[in-house]
Amino acid sequence: MYLSPLRGEITKITAFTYKNWIMTKRNFFTFLEIIFWPVVGFLSVGLLAEFTQLQPEMRAFILLGVIAMGAVQVCQLDVCYALLYDVWSKAIKHGFIAPIGIRHMLLGSLLMGIVRGSVVLIILLIASSIFFDFNFMLPGITANLIFAFGLFLNGAMVGMLVCILVLIFGNRAEVAAWSTVSLMLLLCGIYYPVSILPKGIMYLSEAIPLTFLLEYFRQFYGFKPTFDHVLAKGYIMVLCYLFLEVILLKLAIWKAKKKGTLLKLSE
Repeated sequence: MYLSPLRGEITKITAFTYKNWIMTKRNFFTFLEIIFWPVVGFLSVGLLAEFTQLQPEMRAFILLGVIAMGAVQVCQLDVCYALLYDVWSKAIKHGFIAPIGIRHMLLGSLLMGIVRGSVVLIILLIASSIFFDFNFMLPGITANLIFAFGLFLNGAMVGMLVCILVLIFGNRAEVAAWSTVSLMLLLCGIYYPVSILPKGIMYLSEAIPLTFLLEYFRQFYGFKPTFDHVLAKGYIMVLCYLFLEVILLKLAIWKAKKKGTLLKLSE
């Protein structure tokens, strides 16, 4: 009796996970997001580091950033796909008629994002060891799990932002699914420490949780963090952003229903 509501919640969450899995399995190009683009980007940067004969610590700095960005990008796509698949198939109004909540959509799609993001991490870890003799597991399993989970939360944060923008601005905001991560790449120190950025831009870097998570993990490779308490700041910030985005997503759905945007996206 008491398990029935819980079973219903689990069923609704896994339904979205299964939906993303079916769409991934049926679309060959979604596999490119897991294998082709992350691996090509990683090898390109890694080979450039080899050509320029960077010191091992500098090479580790860059490779860590590229690996992290690959995982975040794939995870955030799964979260925003929970909405974009319905937009592309003109079925978004049917999704919101169903007896489901935002939590089901987000958690279900995030689970699939964690699975796909984990696959990307494993592939890039193997590639980094084979081609560049880089040991990603140096900080230990606990630090790796903390770092990886933080990356997936950042992916969820970006994916939710895309969903909010699509509900507010319609199909014009779809480009945010791919451009938002690229913007983060410039600000959070993927290829360089944020300390070299102009002071005004550096304030923007401090507003991105991924900045602190990268600094947390890079300190195991000998890099002194620019900021204090980087792990706590990174997790507290991303959780606060996620909480705020849930509220904004609810408001965006309410506004979309009131303005008829859901119907327009379904035509």
